[in-house]
Amino acid sequence: MKLRASIAAVGAAALIGSGALAVPALASGAKPATHTITFISVQKQSIGLGKMSGGQQDTDVNAKGKAVGFDMLYFQGTAASTATVYATIDAAGGFLYGTFVYHTKTGAINGGKVTGGTHAYSGATGTITLKNLNKADTRTAVTIVYKG
Repeated sequence: MKLRASIAAVGAAALIGSGALAVPALASGAKPATHTITFISVQKQSIGLGKMSGGQQDTDVNAKGKAVGFDMLYFQGTAASTATVYATIDAAGGFLYGTFVYHTKTGAINGGKVTGGTHAYSGATGTITLKNLNKADTRTAVTIVYKG
């Protein structure tokens, strides 16, 4: 099985609209603020790890094409035409974890969720939105909105 859509889930270094790296503020006792991370995930390598699973490495870039981080994906086929994808994003401040569903026949991506992380992203929850940017599905716009 080949996963053609890259992310980052979602994953990589996080950018806010201006292109600056984002690191969430950690205030003791403060109500968690909502943060938005955007980047373009560019597929570099994808391999099969079994009949219904595989892995992928992406480089994440800002709007100007500058590398800002990386994401790693593990995908597991769940039906003939869908795969659950688990993403680890190497972002400013730590790792951000997420999951989403990839539809192998249509290329559609949905159900993106932030499931936690390390350091600045510990306890993070939120959503991941992905949009393929080319026919080959090797460039994907990623938007992550999270609290935590």
